[in-house]
Amino acid sequence: MGKIGNQKRVVGVLLGCWRAKGVLDVSNSFAVPFDEDDKDKSVWFLDHDYLENMYGMFKKVNAREKVVGWYHTGPKLHQNDVAINELIRRYCPNSVLVIIDAKPKDLGLPTEAYQAVEEVHDDGTPTTRTFEHVPSEIGAEEAEEVGVEHLLRDIKDTTVGSLSQRITNQLLGLKGLHSQLCEIRDYLVQVGQGSLPINHQIIYQLQDIFNLLPDIANDNFIDNLYIKTNDQSLVVYLAALVRSIIALHNLINNKITNRDAEEGKKEDKDKKEKKDDKDEKKTEDKAKGEKKEKEEKKK
Repeated sequence: MGKIGNQKRVVGVLLGCWRAKGVLDVSNSFAVPFDEDDKDKSVWFLDHDYLENMYGMFKKVNAREKVVGWYHTGPKLHQNDVAINELIRRYCPNSVLVIIDAKPKDLGLPTEAYQAVEEVHDDGTPTTRTFEHVPSEIGAEEAEEVGVEHLLRDIKDTTVGSLSQRITNQLLGLKGLHSQLCEIRDYLVQVGQGSLPINHQIIYQLQDIFNLLPDIANDNFIDNLYIKTNDQSLVVYLAALVRSIIALHNLINNKITNRDAEEGKKEDKDKKEKKDDKDEKKTEDKAKGEKKEKEEKKK
């Protein structure tokens, strides 16, 4: 984040290592002095001397962490990102760009990962570099997860279960789908107006997507959808009914247990009272016997 009143983006370097199956694990980062011209985006400055000095100090702490890419607080891609990525490639050939939204407005991950690829044009012009989206997720190592769970043990909301988490994931997925559909629509509109050149590879991919869509006008599709919905509703109804029956049985068992406990206490009380009465009677009989013996001695 920049200072108050300064809306310029922050740029930094990502540190990590490659794991098996082509998975990149980013475990650390540090910011780098960066500045750019607001009017001319081709004019920018990144202090790579500072980068090398900081990386040397980080390397002394953990030699496994290497430069794997860079990040900036976009929140979107900028015009000069390709040029900055070329500079970072001096330290990492397959550098990854992570855009961090410092002020997210929606739920979900505030990060987007990209990788530079060569784009081939159909008109025979030289290839250019562009960014391709890379799937990413935010996680933690086992030791970090145990520590966080221990810290959140007392403040964790136990009412939030798997159902609410699944609904949240579905909501995030629908929001992502909506944003992607809006981007596809804007792209097609700009291509139709001539603002953007036609990319046949993108058009072929969109055509494949449209071919995979179900035919909602088909009667069989509607019947199958109704059958599946009814089956799911039946499962939900049976699950709710079973839960209600189990709760009712638990209530009855609880009442029986409480009744038996009260009866047991009452029986113990009666036994104690009878025992006390017997003790009092024995005491009285003993006192009478002693009194009678004293009277006989006096005579």
